[in-house]
Amino acid sequence: MAKLKSSFKNMFLSLSLICLTVAVLLAQVNKMTAKPIADAKAMKLQNAISEVVPEFDNDPTAEAFTMPDGQGDSLLVYPAKKGDQIVGYALNSFSNNGFSGNIQIMVGFDMEHKIVNYSVLQHAETPGLGSKMTEWFRDAAKPSQSVIGRDLSKGALAVSKDGGDVDAITASTITSRAFLEAVNRAYSAYLESKEGGNDNE
Repeated sequence: MAKLKSSFKNMFLSLSLICLTVAVLLAQVNKMTAKPIADAKAMKLQNAISEVVPEFDNDPTAEAFTMPDGQGDSLLVYPAKKGDQIVGYALNSFSNNGFSGNIQIMVGFDMEHKIVNYSVLQHAETPGLGSKMTEWFRDAAKPSQSVIGRDLSKGALAVSKDGGDVDAITASTITSRAFLEAVNRAYSAYLESKEGGNDNE
């Protein structure tokens, strides 16, 4: 087989063929992995909802709706039902004021304004410091730092340094403030949902 003459045209054609082949392969890989990735995300969301609300038998993701959070944004709200009765709401909330920026959490409330549980969905906080929020605010042995069971109809949550009654994560007050901001934001949307703002019940 004759060797291709080294020229700009031949090099261009060779590189174009290589790029086309790589693009086709990448498209195939993307096509093959898209569904498993989407399924994994859906399962993660379902698990987060299950962790934060009372037991339910509906599909909250199928009945999700948005509600204003009182700060110019809207949050996704997932109604948890037992039979036809709403037993709680899971809300996908956030704060952009973490030490390293955005924090996303799922917060669950029962129908008496109380926090059932929470799940941290995403953050970039410092490992060993701000990252402790994943467990810090639900330590049953330390009620002064746990938010579980707190009735937010009695007032918004705040760290003790700001006049509140929630102990901040040691050396991570900024992260703690952001976490509580996300919880309070979720409660605002919860109130809208509970008090008749949702016509999808």
